[in-house]
Amino acid sequence: MSGDVILDVRELEVSFNVRRAGRKYRVQAVDGASLSLAEGEVLGIVGESGCGKTTVGRSIVGLVQPGSGTVKFKGAEMIGARGTNLREMRLNVRMVFQDPYASLNPRRTIGDSVAEAGDISAFFKSRAERSAAIAATLTAVGLDPSFAARYPYELSGGQRQRVGIARAILPTPSIVIADEPVSALDVSVQAQVLNLMMDLRERLRLSMLFISHDLGVIGQISSRVAVMYMGRIVEQAGTRTVLDHPLHPYTRALVAAIPMPDPSKRILGSIETGEPPSQFARPRGCAYAPRCPMASDRCLIDIPELRPAGTDGRAIACHNV
Repeated sequence: MSGDVILDVRELEVSFNVRRAGRKYRVQAVDGASLSLAEGEVLGIVGESGCGKTTVGRSIVGLVQPGSGTVKFKGAEMIGARGTNLREMRLNVRMVFQDPYASLNPRRTIGDSVAEAGDISAFFKSRAERSAAIAATLTAVGLDPSFAARYPYELSGGQRQRVGIARAILPTPSIVIADEPVSALDVSVQAQVLNLMMDLRERLRLSMLFISHDLGVIGQISSRVAVMYMGRIVEQAGTRTVLDHPLHPYTRALVAAIPMPDPSKRILGSIETGEPPSQFARPRGCAYAPRCPMASDRCLIDIPELRPAGTDGRAIACHNV
């Protein structure tokens, strides 16, 4: 890790009531997830759709209420925070959303959207200071200050996502949670936005939680990776360790699925073709057992706990590795 732990999440559990075919179900979206983020670090959270990674991010910023667990920012509990503590945490832990079209209010100008957090917290001392801060922030994300007078419908998808990033860094936070920030963009624009985020992280000394379903993208920006499957973290390690030597069968499947110019250099592992189990009928033991080529009788009964594996900081939840 790069420095002291700035964000510490322990045993986070989130569930939702869902009605399906006239029946009520309790769906466990996050099941005991634990992770930490150091100052200046970029931690990637990766997994296929529905694994709970976005719910983890939304729980940290308070958009989803966890059923249990703790979320601490610089040692202070964020869940249930009120008053001054809540305002400080909301200014210091910000989020960039996946959909650049849905994340901006179509009735507000770009300038008003970018300055929203500062307006709510009375950060600006004058209208001149507010205007200057908006202009400087738009410039920082590669947009002309004149964009402040425009509306979201006048912008392209890449420009809107730059506005979303600008909104997240004014006033400058300690942590940015980026939820699939490039998945809705064209490939060429993805590269531009990724480079922008890496540049801002260096300039503003941000810590970052980067959520993605794409290990290739995670490999470009993160220093550590947490792999999630059906609400649980199944492997954690340094990014290069995960990409070069994945251990968990699910992680190996994710790495094997990364497109490579030379297929002979692909990490050995089967490319997953099956669907994950239904959230309405979760397996009793390891959730990955129905798809796993290494599954044993124990996997069908006992849920593997995340445990240290080696001396390089790796942790893994698997009975057979």
